[in-house]
Amino acid sequence: MEFMPESAPLVILTFLGTCFALGVTGLVIVYGLARGKPTLAKYAGIVALGGAAVYAGLLLAASLISTEKVLRAGEQKYFCEVDCHVAYSVVDLTTAKTLGPPLNQRSAAGTFYVVKVKTWFDERTISSHRGYAPLSPNPRRVVVTDDQGLQYEPSDQGQAALAQAQGKSAPLTQTLRPGESYTTDLVFDLPAGIQNPRLLIHRCQQNPAASHRA
Repeated sequence: MEFMPESAPLVILTFLGTCFALGVTGLVIVYGLARGKPTLAKYAGIVALGGAAVYAGLLLAASLISTEKVLRAGEQKYFCEVDCHVAYSVVDLTTAKTLGPPLNQRSAAGTFYVVKVKTWFDERTISSHRGYAPLSPNPRRVVVTDDQGLQYEPSDQGQAALAQAQGKSAPLTQTLRPGESYTTDLVFDLPAGIQNPRLLIHRCQQNPAASHRA
C-alpha cells in the first residue's frame, strides 16, 4: 500500500505561488518607495499582507481537516520534495533489554525497540527533465507516541550502543539518487506496558504527517 495526502501537490503549488506573489508585491513596494509613489507601495503592502493571511488561513484549515492514517509495516508513506517523492516504510522491528557489544552493553529503562526504516527515492515520481541528480531529503522528526498521547524521542544511549555493536546506519538525511534506497535503525527506550505504540515521521517544522505502527 502507498499513501500520500491528496492535498500534497496542491500545498506545494500554493506555497510556490504565494512566494512568487509576495516577491512581486515586494518589488512593487520597493519601486513605489523609490519613485515617490507611497500610495502604490501602500496598496502593494496591503495585497501582500492579505495574500499572506489567506495562505495562513488555508494552511490552518488543511491542518484542521487532515486525519491521521496508521500504516502497517512495509507500507509506504510519501513525502513531496517539490520535484520528486521520497517514501518511508518500516521494514523490521526488534526488541531487547540490552544493546551493545558484550563488554559494553547498555540496559534499557523499559525495553529497547529497534525500528528499521527504509528511505526510497521513487524514480517514478520525477519528470524526464530532472535527470539523475542526487537529492538530500529534508530533515525529519521521528518520535513514538502511545494511546495517551505521550511522545518518546529516540534513545541516545540506545543508538550509541547499537552503533558500537553493528556500526552506524544511514542517517535519514543521507543523499540518494532516483531509485536508490537505504535503511536507518532507530532505537527507542519505551516503558513496560506501553499501549499501541506508533512511529511518527514528519517534517521538522510541521505537524505529524505520517505514522507507522511500531
